[in-house]
Amino acid sequence: MTESVSPVFETVSFPAVAAGERITNALSVDVEDYFQVQALAGWVERDSWDDWPLRVAANTHRLLDLFAAHRVTATFFALSWIAERSPSIIQRIVAEGHELASHGSDHRRVDQQTPEAFRQDVRRSKAVLEQIGGTPVRGYRAPTFSINATNLWAFDILDEEGYAYSSSVYPVRRDYYGMPTAPRFPFLPRPGRMIRELPLSTVRLAGRTLPCGGGGFFRLLPFGLSRAAIAHVNRVERRPCIFYIHPWEIDPGQPRIAGLPWRSRIRTSLNLDKTHARLDRLLTAFDWARLDRVFLSDSSRRGHDDRDSEIAR
Repeated sequence: MTESVSPVFETVSFPAVAAGERITNALSVDVEDYFQVQALAGWVERDSWDDWPLRVAANTHRLLDLFAAHRVTATFFALSWIAERSPSIIQRIVAEGHELASHGSDHRRVDQQTPEAFRQDVRRSKAVLEQIGGTPVRGYRAPTFSINATNLWAFDILDEEGYAYSSSVYPVRRDYYGMPTAPRFPFLPRPGRMIRELPLSTVRLAGRTLPCGGGGFFRLLPFGLSRAAIAHVNRVERRPCIFYIHPWEIDPGQPRIAGLPWRSRIRTSLNLDKTHARLDRLLTAFDWARLDRVFLSDSSRRGHDDRDSEIAR
């Protein structure tokens, strides 16, 4: 079920931010543990996950403590696999005013699933998170940003399963992911559908689109580059950025996996001892809030309000 490699999307109008007015950016966390990342997919078997020591709860609590100290809220895209094993972090996320959203069930790439398997995955993860968190789940982020031009049908399924938005596209070209033809700012991925896509942030430099939305780029490159790129998008393009981080990225004490190739070692271990301090500086440098409060207008809730009210009751 492949699609055109160069789809045409409708961009979403966003209220202009007046010159000089401070922009609020969107802060997000992908709640998964160190052994679940794509860079380790060939070395850690999915069936062995329960044999690995869980560190995600302690690391997520550290992030929540940091966010509380800065009085910011974030969107937490959580795996339901994690939620079932560490429900206390899900409950704290909700209790402290953060947005709870879905990262799928067990970190399976969307482009490696059939449409029916994907439907079951997002339906189950949504139900589990809503049951544990006691709040509606409206957002979704694909593991490894694995929605691309070949599987746009995923947006139809997300819309049908009651999601209001996705933040699954990185409009860059990378080895594991990317949709370089996608818009850099929010867009409607499917004609006639309500769901909108909130892509990860990028910056244009010398005719190239470069990532500036966090993750490995935030850890591996000098802090000043991330700060300057976000500031450019805010001040020059007058747009909010979307930034993301994983709990394992602030955990230098996590177990190391022997035998990894150099690229995987760098992606999973470099600068883990510096990330918490860098994030602290980033939260000071800019204003932050959860994705839904930065990007979703009242009109985007139509068709979801009734179901959300039922869940909340």
